[in-house]
Amino acid sequence: MNKILDNNPEAGKKYARVEERVVNPKSVTMGELYGEVDLLSQEWTDGLLSSIMRECNNDENKGHYWITLDGPVDAMWIENLNTVLDDNMTLCLANGERIKLRPQLRMLF
Repeated sequence: MNKILDNNPEAGKKYARVEERVVNPKSVTMGELYGEVDLLSQEWTDGLLSSIMRECNNDENKGHYWITLDGPVDAMWIENLNTVLDDNMTLCLANGERIKLRPQLRMLF
């Protein structure tokens, strides 16, 4: 789900551009959420959350983003977000890549 919260043309530039992404982490597997390596080709495929975070970081408009993880908090998927939730604010993926979050990106659980 993708919503842009400053769509009202009558509001002018009074409000900053804010986009929201909603994901239910329990509806997909861990590989589909964070990404995984294909065992046959040894190629990395981004997951849903890593793709969203990468898209938010690479946005040219430098708007604000809210990623809502809408579902029960489970030890399996929340464990991988430890480095996102601490002072590092970095998502560490299984392929060794790190995605640093911009200050304009917020996560809601």
